[in-house]
Amino acid sequence: MSSGRPDNGTGAAALRIQLGTHLRRLRQSRNVSRETAGWEIRASESKISRMELGRVPVKERDVADLLTFYRVGDAERAVLMSLARRARTPAWWRQFGDLVPPWQPSYLGLEEAASMIRAYEVHFVPDLLQTDDYARAVIQCEHAHAPDAEIDRRIELRRGRQQVLRRQDPARLWAVLDEAVLRRQIGGPAVMRAQVEALIEAATLPHVRLQIVPFGADTHTAAGFPFAILRFPDPTLPDVVYVEQLTSALYLDKPGDVDRYALAMERACLQAEPPDHTADILGRKLDEFPRSPG
Repeated sequence: MSSGRPDNGTGAAALRIQLGTHLRRLRQSRNVSRETAGWEIRASESKISRMELGRVPVKERDVADLLTFYRVGDAERAVLMSLARRARTPAWWRQFGDLVPPWQPSYLGLEEAASMIRAYEVHFVPDLLQTDDYARAVIQCEHAHAPDAEIDRRIELRRGRQQVLRRQDPARLWAVLDEAVLRRQIGGPAVMRAQVEALIEAATLPHVRLQIVPFGADTHTAAGFPFAILRFPDPTLPDVVYVEQLTSALYLDKPGDVDRYALAMERACLQAEPPDHTADILGRKLDEFPRSPG
C-alpha cells in the first residue's frame, strides 16, 4: 500500500518554517516589533509569532504586505513570494484529515521539518519505528471499534510519517525506550519478534540511536510519560517539546520549559544502557519470542 507521500523533497511544513525564518530576520533587521508587524497585516502579535515559527499556513497577501512594510527589494521579494506559494501546498497527510485529531497536524508538520527528533517512550515502540503489524495491534487497542478499512488507513498514515527516516536527507532519531516497551507483548510473540528484529535493523542506521532503560535503573529523575523534543535545521529556531495527551497535546518552546525536558531526556540517556549495548539487549530479547514452527 502506498504511503501517500513523496519519499524525498521538502514538505510544506518545512517551507513554512524557512519562510518564517526569513520573515523574522527581516523584521528584526528593521527593528520592528511583532505587535507593529501584526498591525500592518490586520493581525495580532501572536499570529506574527506563529507565522515566524512556521506553525500556520500563510496567506500570500499577508506575506506581500509584510515584505512591502520591510522594504524588501524586487529580487528577494520574488524569491520569498515563490516560497510562500510553495508553502501553501496541501500537506501529504491531508487525505487522512478525518483520522487526525485537531491538535496533531501541527506536530506532523514539525516532525516532517525536524532535523533531529529525541523521543522518550515508556509504553510503546516509537511510531517512527513501528512495523505494520505492531502498529495494527496498537491502533486496534486505541480504536477498538474501528472498521478494518480505517485501521488500514491509520497504518498508512503512520507509514507515511516514517519517511522522515528514509528520505534522502533523513532526520536523526535518538529514542530512549523503557524496558517495559520490550516486555509488553503487543500483538503476540510473532508480532513482537518481528518488531524487535526491526529495531535491531534500525539501530544499525547511522542516523538512528536507540537506548534501553532497564528496570533496575533509577528512573525517578526522568519523566514518567512519553514526550518528544524536535530540533530544526535553522539554529535560530527554538526546539519544540511535544507531549500528547488523551484529548489534547502540549507544544512547548519557551526556553525554561524546553530546558526541563532536555534535562529529563539527558538523565534518561544516562540511566539507559549505552547505545552500543542496544543490539545485544534486543538480541537477547528475541529469545523470548521464538520463531513460529514452520
